Amino acid sequence: MTIRSVRSLLADDPDVGAGNVLTARLALGLGLDEPLLTFDTPVDGHPAWQPLTLRELDRAVRARAAALHALGITRRDPVVVYAGDAADHVLSFLALTRLGAIPALLNPNVDGERAARYIARLGAVGVLADPARLAALAGHEVGAPLLPEIGTLGSGDPQAAPEPYRHWSGDPVAITHSSGTTGMPKAVVHSHASLYAAIRHRLRLPRPQGQDRMLSALPAPHAATLIALNLALSSHTELAVLSRQSGAGVLDAIEQWRPTGVIGFAATWAELAHHDLAARELDTVALWWNTGDCAHEVHIRRLIATGSRESVTREGRVRTPGSLFVDGLGSTEMGHSHFFITHGPGTERYGRCVGRPHAFVDCEVVGPDGEPLGPGEVGELATSSPTLALGYWNDSATTFRTRIRGRFLTGDLMYRDEEGYYYHVDRAMDSVELGDGKRLFTAMSEERVLAARPDVADCTVVAVRDGERVVTDVLLILAADADPAADRTKDVIAALEEAAAATVRQVLVVSGDDIPLGPTGKVRKVLLRQRYLDAAAGAR
Repeated sequence: MTIRSVRSLLADDPDVGAGNVLTARLALGLGLDEPLLTFDTPVDGHPAWQPLTLRELDRAVRARAAALHALGITRRDPVVVYAGDAADHVLSFLALTRLGAIPALLNPNVDGERAARYIARLGAVGVLADPARLAALAGHEVGAPLLPEIGTLGSGDPQAAPEPYRHWSGDPVAITHSSGTTGMPKAVVHSHASLYAAIRHRLRLPRPQGQDRMLSALPAPHAATLIALNLALSSHTELAVLSRQSGAGVLDAIEQWRPTGVIGFAATWAELAHHDLAARELDTVALWWNTGDCAHEVHIRRLIATGSRESVTREGRVRTPGSLFVDGLGSTEMGHSHFFITHGPGTERYGRCVGRPHAFVDCEVVGPDGEPLGPGEVGELATSSPTLALGYWNDSATTFRTRIRGRFLTGDLMYRDEEGYYYHVDRAMDSVELGDGKRLFTAMSEERVLAARPDVADCTVVAVRDGERVVTDVLLILAADADPAADRTKDVIAALEEAAAATVRQVLVVSGDDIPLGPTGKVRKVLLRQRYLDAAAGAR
């Protein structure tokens, strides 16, 4: 049996899903003692940066499952996991799903007060947390018992673990949450089948260059990490999972661990682009894999100028400078990116193009009445896919409000061209109606500003309707060698569409500390808009 046949067997087995990949993989008996999963922190007596084999991973999971079973955790029990280390999220997910329980993974960057309110709404049977998060929850009503500190679970007896729960395709296997940029994060529930649907599709395709040794710079509690984990288990990809996603930390990890591919969110690529990438040892990276929000062209170009990839020439296979960047668009609710496009040295289809839909996606751009729009018309993305989450936990009203004719309304404003390529222009909540059929798209405006000013490392455009007028502020974070005293207002206004440019109030140079971020690194534009409205009200 080969790794290729393992991929085929898992892809063709309808009983395999996100809740049982580990046990299904073990049953095939191949590569049990080869390095597979690496964490950046010590866990359960295992050193940081020392890979776990499949056999060692199974033992660690069974130990935690035994400890949880002894606490009375059983099938269908929602259990919150609130910890800073990626290892605790990954191992707890695997242990809880082995029991048929439902891990509710909570981002450690959510503050204690909001975390407590979020947990109370879940109706969880217990909370697994590390000492720092237990302290953050102190004094807040969480509505669920606090279980023993999460780091103690590894002392369980692996032999005492019950037999793995037998999952059905529709069983809930995880609750993750939205970015929380508009307020309280929404609890999104994924099924055994939905979290594995895209993996099943990928296993039937040739493994892309760069996927043999992947570094995950994704937030550990995110659905994207669970997909990356199960893809690694299914395709025998070595995977290292980072607990934190700062640009400097990711670069250090690349130099230390030497991956062939890196997977992350747009916010991390923006942070990486702030650094002098030519001065870092990134030569092993052949692939940058983006999910969530689509990435900005300037950040993509800086990344693909680094690394190296294998190319076929008349002289045979050679290593050539430059890497590839796979972009797309996804969300927690979508379960996986629904689009993809590959950028490399020489490619030119940018302008917030997210590519074409994956083969497992059925989508359309719709107007306010829910009817499909034609090429070039901007509307909201409505999409259907086996990867879609089941809905929002304990919130059927929001679940049904975001559905239309069997499709999920993503809140993304997009259009498609005549060739079937899709372009993302903004989130619906961040765009502003200007009248006369015109609309200001903040994300597209940021794209234009970044393209016009190479000395700008990142840009945030905030548009607010204040009475009858629309006011726009353009916030610039400069590259390290840029002149902070230079006036960039003229160039910024020239880069924007005429209707948007007319609304600009000020162009400000700011620091990263001035931009409020959500738990996953997304800009909280709703908070920036409220700051403006509060300041305007105070000045009246």
